[in-house]
Amino acid sequence: MSRTGARPRVLVVGAGLAGTATAIRLLHFARRPLEIVLLERRPDYRSAGVAYHRDGNPWDHVFNIQAGRMSVFREDVLDFVHWANQEADRRDWPQRWAARKFTEQGPAPRRIFQDYLDDRLAEARRESCPGTVLVEADGEALAMDPRGRGFEVTIGHLCANGLDGLRPGPLPDTKVLGADHVVLATGLELKEPPFAAEVAGHPSFVRNPYSAAGVRALTRLRPDATVAIVGSVLSAYDSAGLLLRNGHTGRIHLISKSGTIFRTYPDTHEHGVVRLPRPETLLEPYRGPEEFLARAGAAWRAACSTVREQHPGIAPVIVSERVAKAWEPYLPEIIERIPTDDLRRLLDEFATTIAALRVGAVKYTMAVIEHAMRTPDGPVELVVGKVRAITPARSGRLLVSLAPQHDGRTLEADLVVSNFGRESDYAKVDGPLWRDLLRKGIAVPHERTGRGLEVDACGTLLDGDGRPAGPVSTVGVPREGDEIVRHGRTGAFAFNLAAIKNHSVSVAAHVVEQLELRQEGLYDIAARHPHYRSYASNPEEADRAALEESVVLEVRRLATRERREREALDSRLIASIHSMGGLPALPADVSRPDRLMRAVVNRVAVERLNDVSVTPRQLRRQLGIGNVDKPEG
Repeated sequence: MSRTGARPRVLVVGAGLAGTATAIRLLHFARRPLEIVLLERRPDYRSAGVAYHRDGNPWDHVFNIQAGRMSVFREDVLDFVHWANQEADRRDWPQRWAARKFTEQGPAPRRIFQDYLDDRLAEARRESCPGTVLVEADGEALAMDPRGRGFEVTIGHLCANGLDGLRPGPLPDTKVLGADHVVLATGLELKEPPFAAEVAGHPSFVRNPYSAAGVRALTRLRPDATVAIVGSVLSAYDSAGLLLRNGHTGRIHLISKSGTIFRTYPDTHEHGVVRLPRPETLLEPYRGPEEFLARAGAAWRAACSTVREQHPGIAPVIVSERVAKAWEPYLPEIIERIPTDDLRRLLDEFATTIAALRVGAVKYTMAVIEHAMRTPDGPVELVVGKVRAITPARSGRLLVSLAPQHDGRTLEADLVVSNFGRESDYAKVDGPLWRDLLRKGIAVPHERTGRGLEVDACGTLLDGDGRPAGPVSTVGVPREGDEIVRHGRTGAFAFNLAAIKNHSVSVAAHVVEQLELRQEGLYDIAARHPHYRSYASNPEEADRAALEESVVLEVRRLATRERREREALDSRLIASIHSMGGLPALPADVSRPDRLMRAVVNRVAVERLNDVSVTPRQLRRQLGIGNVDKPEG
């Protein structure tokens, strides 16, 4: 849709971490007037989502990773720590946190992340270019219809100030909002556990431990009660840790099909990247899952041995994480050899194991769990088994039955907490928006993995024919399957902050680029001349230095939060691009080759900002961005 006479409008659906991070980048990247509508159906989730909202995160819930890895800006690794120490309003914090100086390796409570994102969004709004507007709207996106070169989005119970151009919707309490581009940042979708159908509304069953009701159920439980926690992923440790820190003495059963317990990060742990050779044996012809797993196990053990020998300074508990991340560049080629059915089964069977290899948890979370498990007759017991059913008992308690091929026993509990996880198969997601998008073919479930949706390299939704479904992008969880097969990124993807940060940069840059090209009448150039982008990797020798200068300037512009500095960098960038001349790959009659060169430079700059082969601190040094190691506190 072309909104004639108005500034372009970008609708971001979902205002949790992914949506807020993308809105921040849009405010930074826009060089012309732009309206950004940040839509959230749950006001308490704004700038937080399920992972960080205050009502579901008491003060004992801390980040699973160190505070120094929680910056919303990958190129400014310590931004969150500096905010917590220098800017955060601590007046309502409990003393144990209010008096704390946060460090890069230390813990931090998850609930303060909402304030951090709020502050960074407000800062981005203040520092945006003139004419750029941010509208924070409450409401639920229900349906989308292509209109011209945009979408009309039906929104239920829309409440927002400053929105114009609305027209009455087809149903009571709905409005139709025109958007030139839509960004879907809807976060995780809860999976309904089939084994708990009989107890879905039972007062002793907690389906969502990150809800206000879930937290109340845990904190008000009598100390000697028996608790069963289904799942041993990181969210399960939050529930168990909350009970133990409140003096719980009754039995806590951690029920895990795989028996996986996550590793504890050392106090001095820092994010790092090692380089390993390709695991050549995994690139041999695929001969079935058992044979493949045997090869994978042998290659894994060899890689871990190599890291221990070549990097003796790496703590033993971190070796698996280093290997898992070093293998990511090779996984797409390996995955390509595995048949779809086998790939899906392997991902389902080993999801928790893979997540535990790739990420650990901070000592604050794990110490209380490990102590309770190590103590003779301690309250925490790891139960290895698959839950077959949860049913009411005559006593009013709940019965948790395990599958015969596993433990086989039945546990009776006063409270059952389900960490059964999220629904990654969007064909099964029950929300009205996703049902609408799949029915219309605007979104298609990811074919190879059954996780997330089909998207292109820019995060644009693809239809059933593999073509862009329109100006609609995705950030975060819906891209899980694509991230696995395109980049080899596996693990606990629902809360993968690194992936969300990269998505927010690339999607925001792509959206701004597309809107600017449209305004300049160059929107169809990429379709008519798709090879123009390859000029960045194969420039004429005479232009190489000028191209590099332009890319460095664009990287710094994208990474700069102050408007005046961005504008100065933009002026220098325009002059640098003009010095390069035209694009030899394009026909001579194409107008504004300098503008297309700008798009090329932007793409290369985004790739550099999102380079995961180096740590954020190494990236900062390589790109010459600001002060690499600002003092903490």
